[in-house]
Amino acid sequence: MRKKLLIAAVALILAGGTVAYIQRHEITLAMVEKVASERMQNPMNGLDDGLHVGLCGTGSPFPDPDRAAPCTLVIAGKDMFLFDAGSAAAKQIATMGFSTGQLKGVFITHFHSDHIDGLGEVLMTRWAQHTQGQKLTVHGPSGIAEVMNGFETAYRQDTGYRTEHHGVATMPPELAGADVNQFAVQKGSYTTVVQQPDLLIEAFAVNHQPINPAVGYRINYKGRTVVLSGDTTSDVQVKDAARNADLLLHEALSPELVARLQETAINNNRSKLAKIFSDIPNYHATPLDVAVLAQEAEVGHVVLSHIVPPLPLAPLREIFLGKAPDVFKGPFRIGEDGDFISLPAGSKEVIYSQR
Repeated sequence: MRKKLLIAAVALILAGGTVAYIQRHEITLAMVEKVASERMQNPMNGLDDGLHVGLCGTGSPFPDPDRAAPCTLVIAGKDMFLFDAGSAAAKQIATMGFSTGQLKGVFITHFHSDHIDGLGEVLMTRWAQHTQGQKLTVHGPSGIAEVMNGFETAYRQDTGYRTEHHGVATMPPELAGADVNQFAVQKGSYTTVVQQPDLLIEAFAVNHQPINPAVGYRINYKGRTVVLSGDTTSDVQVKDAARNADLLLHEALSPELVARLQETAINNNRSKLAKIFSDIPNYHATPLDVAVLAQEAEVGHVVLSHIVPPLPLAPLREIFLGKAPDVFKGPFRIGEDGDFISLPAGSKEVIYSQR
């Protein structure tokens, strides 16, 4: 009897497997439809009211399979903004489950290529996916108008193709591209970029010489504060902006690791590359610099981004951080692509997750 039951069970399993194989196309298509449907839901519906920070790109100009170029999402309540738009920004936003169509504004810190070279795709996909009839605004310091004129020229033919193909109702030409909000910054002061009843976004000058202008941003929503340093050395205005902030997202470079790369370039007769390696430490901050600054500013949490150089091996992370975690007494971590940090309104809580 037991043997017969076993044979019957095996037969059922084989039959089920046969049916699954025969219907594999239908099953696969049903799975695709289910996943696509989930991806088309509004991901912000499930978020608590507050500030949310999504790291869609924590890398730098160095090739890095684990990190995309600079790209940071900030969600304040139900409004989503993008800070810098390095290459693959649009794809990274989608990978995190969000849509460029939801963007209310883009904020640029400076005009190094790794911070703007994904902007064209962000503009195009936002135009294609936005359904509320509002043109995107790109905010940036003096010079952003020239940058945007370049993107408009580069994408003019593509814009025309898409309107002709999909129709004016679907791809209205007047909503293509973006409006530009160009502002000036002065060292030691703050420039209000966006002000709403519960939201304030301010820009401040940072030291990324010889790149000028270069700015950071301070975002305050219902009493929660996030500061984005942009690219900079350890700077007194970053410290001022970050005073008592819930979260400081700061760029970081390891001089020790970059020096090893410079030495390797010299040994391989790559003199031009060696010169570049010798130059870049003088306009970036070290993790220790950031730790000292954040401790003095009484910051709540620190996350490092714009990581230079790449860290493909686990021991490199310890070398990169050095003594910084010992200096800063709060949570201090290296940001990763896909990190999602939530700061609920009316709370002191900072919640980390991965998307």
